Amino acid sequence: MKPVMTLTGARKAFGAHEVLRGVSLAIAPGEVVAIIGPSGGGKSTLLRCATLLETLDGGSLAFGDLAVATDAGGRAAYAGRDVLKQARGRFGLVFQNYNLFPHRTVLQNIADAPVRVQRRNRTEADRAARELIAKMGLTGCEDKVPCQLSGGQQQRVSIARALAMNPEILFFDEPTSALDPELTAEVLRVIKALAAEHMTMVIVTHEMSFAREVADRVVFLDGGVIVEEGPAAQVIDHPREARTQAFLSKLAE
Repeated sequence: MKPVMTLTGARKAFGAHEVLRGVSLAIAPGEVVAIIGPSGGGKSTLLRCATLLETLDGGSLAFGDLAVATDAGGRAAYAGRDVLKQARGRFGLVFQNYNLFPHRTVLQNIADAPVRVQRRNRTEADRAARELIAKMGLTGCEDKVPCQLSGGQQQRVSIARALAMNPEILFFDEPTSALDPELTAEVLRVIKALAAEHMTMVIVTHEMSFAREVADRVVFLDGGVIVEEGPAAQVIDHPREARTQAFLSKLAE
């Protein structure tokens, strides 16, 4: 079965600082991959390149059979606007800071993009949005605006908004980093439920217990390279590489 997303030899530098140094990663349908590692190791840059918020300097990127960037003599050559538009329709992205429209209601935040971007019928989009609101445990919040919600509720709205576009893969960038422990638990429950439904997900996280519980595979990224990857329990509980061991032991202190 073809991977939902494939990165090959991904390179990215900011000035003289090389942030990604030949990273290759393939995500299978239904797989949940957690990306862990120290700050500055390249996790967020990898996610931003995968979701077209940054462009690769070198390497290739594909979503299924859709070639987004190809390696052209050591540099990444991107496809045209139509292909990039198709690619953006294949993934959803959940940020750590919600990025909701502050003056739009919960229902509008979720239903507007399917109507405006995918040209879906407003009635059908509203119905689907209400189903997602219920799924997120937010029934009764349809007409509230973001400032009337807790951080955990806002993050669940942002997950619903991403799901409303029917993506093939969901990317999460530290989805709980702005939340206190109680609100973190709310969001992690939602992500666990999506994993149980075999939603394909890539999650940059610092929550090791969550990564162990929900991820099929853990990727440890440091210094712009994948130092170690494998089944979640193996990488987190029995890491083979000294650098992974040092990182996890520091977290346990």
